[in-house]
Order: sequence, then structure tokens, then C-alpha cells
Amino acid sequence: MQSPLADRMRPRTLDEFIGQEHLLGKGKLLRRAIEADRMTSSIFYGPPGSGKTTLASIIARTTQARFVQLNAVTSGVAEVRDVLKAAGQARDLYGQATYLLLDECHRWNKAQSDSILPAIERGVIRFIGSTAENPMIAMTPAIVSRCRIFRFEPLREQDILVAMHRALADQERGYGMLPIEAEEKALQHIARIASGDVRSALGALELAVLTTPPENDGTIHITLSVAEESIQKPVLRCDEGAYYDMLSAFCKSMRGSDADAALAWFARLIYAGVDPKLIVRRIIAHASEDVGLANPSAMLQASAAMTDLETVGMPEARLPIAQAIIAVCESPKSNAVAMAVDAAFADAQKGGYGQVPVHLRDTHYAGAEKIGSGEGYLYPHDFPQHWVNQDYMPPDLKGKVYYLPTEMGHEATILKNHRVREEWKRKT
Repeated sequence: MQSPLADRMRPRTLDEFIGQEHLLGKGKLLRRAIEADRMTSSIFYGPPGSGKTTLASIIARTTQARFVQLNAVTSGVAEVRDVLKAAGQARDLYGQATYLLLDECHRWNKAQSDSILPAIERGVIRFIGSTAENPMIAMTPAIVSRCRIFRFEPLREQDILVAMHRALADQERGYGMLPIEAEEKALQHIARIASGDVRSALGALELAVLTTPPENDGTIHITLSVAEESIQKPVLRCDEGAYYDMLSAFCKSMRGSDADAALAWFARLIYAGVDPKLIVRRIIAHASEDVGLANPSAMLQASAAMTDLETVGMPEARLPIAQAIIAVCESPKSNAVAMAVDAAFADAQKGGYGQVPVHLRDTHYAGAEKIGSGEGYLYPHDFPQHWVNQDYMPPDLKGKVYYLPTEMGHEATILKNHRVREEWKRKT
């Protein structure tokens, strides 16, 4: 039985490799290391179909070293020990290095990872880990610290088009022997929907070729409608690393007052299956962190979105959530509240707490006046403007200022009131 097209068309040399010019362009470090057979322990990190395993297979073909491939899902410590034993013998008897490619390397637990650390350090093996998840999050620090990380990017549409044209023209491994006429807009549709995954694109092309009946003259026509049927709706990958990256982009879009971008990231997070409560919690946080008192109503919008989510659920709640997102984006911005509370907590952590001043102590119990609690306290509502010049700060923080209102939105009014009170202080 013939293997899938994507497997048959897997590049065999660096010159055939498509994409990742930032890693494999002429003169780039990774290319030089492969060509010189001087690869050090590395981790290939990137989305599916971006060429990680393909590049590893190219290394296997070009190196003079032994090459062993394992999958972290099915390989245990015992199997790894056998590989390490054979690698040690090859090095000691023949001076031959051993590459160990571990697919899905983020699946290994700490015990499995620790089993290869001494071999990496002594140079018994050259480790190559392949993963679609952020190794800084998903892998043990001990392994990551001993490897160089190479980040693979999703392939561009033009890269995927090159791969499909190559498959249609290749007479040995592709469909060059068949009379195929593929509309360019059909191939462009597949390249766009594949979202950077060349394996998905070649799978769709293969399905289109194999399921399209030939015309009377024997020609197989790949039209746009055929292409649309051949490639499924793209699935948005959302592992832990991708989740945090998208959530970061969402939060930064709100902070940057870009409602369109924030809505785009919100839609992608929901489409990827993220719990909407996690998103609304960030909206509430940013309504205070990035807007604060510049527009107090933004917090009301954010809190209402959470209430609406709990009351009516999705998908209806996407409307009030979107409204809250837009409210935060379009509001005047101020981080004065966040700066104030962070500074206050930083001082609290330093310790050195003194006693509460007598005039601020609790008087809500019988006999408080006998020990002087509350003595000297001035009740603000007994004074004009319901304010009186009085010390409220802990003695060790006297004169400390945390909240510095800006001139943005409603905070401009607060700033004006602050200045009036400062003037009153000078007069009294």
C-alpha cells in the first residue's frame, strides 16, 4: 500500500526543505551545524506541519553519526537505557556519535528526562527533541537548560503552494505522471485554510486527486469547489503555550485601545475552546489595571459581562462580553490604580509595622474611651466640604503617596479635587 502523499514528498535534503529561512537560510547557524555534522543537543519547537520531523530526517541522512528515533508517548526509561548503552559502545569502539530524536518530547516526565541528562552532558548522545508545545512551559528545566531551542514558524501560504506544485510535478513520488489540471485559486484556498501546516495541505491535495473522477479525456480537474470539499475547516491549536500567547495578545490589545484586535483574539480564544470565564476575568482585571478611575463605568461593563455569562451562558453572552471588551478598549487609559496598589503592597511586605495611631483606633466596644481609643479623631462630615486635614497614614509611612491621578477621563476631576485639598492643607 502506498504511503500518504505528505510522507512521500517529505524533503530529503536541505535544498529541498521549504520554509524556516530564519533557521536554514544560507549561512544560518542551524544550517551550518547540520552541514558540518556538528549539531549539539537541541529542541525543535513549532506548530504541526512546520518541518520539525522532516528536518530531523534530513539530519539522519546527512550525518555520519548513528540516528535513533523514539516517541515520548510510547518510549519508557528501559528503552532509553538500551539506546544509551548502544550509543556509549558506538562512541567507545568506533568513535561514532549518536543522535537521539525524541518526538513529542514534552510528554516525558521528570524521571524520564533525568535518565538522559548524564548522557547529554558527557556527549554520549546528541539529543534532538521535537515538540509543538512551548518547551519553557511544558518541559523540565533540566533538559531545556542543556539544549539550544530552535523555534519553527508556521509555513507561509507561498511556501505551501511551492510544496503542492512540487507534488503535482514530481513523477517519482507525486502526481507528475497523472493528467491533473489544478486551478491556482483552488491551490490557494487549500494553502490558506491549511494555516501553515504543509502536511494538512498535501493531505487535502491527495484527497482531491484520489476522489475526483477524470473527465472524458482522462484529465483530473481540481476546481475551487473540489478544494473546498477536500480540506476541512481549520482547527485552531491551543495547547498551554498557545493559550497564554493568545491571551497575552488579547490583553495587550485591550491595553493598546485596539478594539478590533481584541475582538479578533477573543473570537480565536473562544473558537479554540477556552472557557469564556477565563477571558472575562482578564477583562475585569484590565478594566481596573488599564482604565481604573479614568472611566469607572468600564468596571461596571466588565462585571456585568461576568454576570451575563453566568445568567444566559454562551453563545448569547458573547455580545455583552464583546461590549465590555470594546468599553475597555475605547476608554481613556490610566494605570494609576494598579501602580498605587502595587506600591502599597510592596511597602506592606517590607514589614516594620508600628501601632495604629490612637485617633484611628476602633471605638466600637464598651470602655474604648477609657483607654484613649479614638481620642482626637475628627469626623469629616462635621466640616465644610466634608473633609478635614487629618493624618491617616501609618506613622512609618507618613508623607507617602501611592495614588497619583492622571489627567485622563474622570481622573482629571479627581486630580482637581486633590489639588484643592492640597491647597486647603497649606492654609490650615
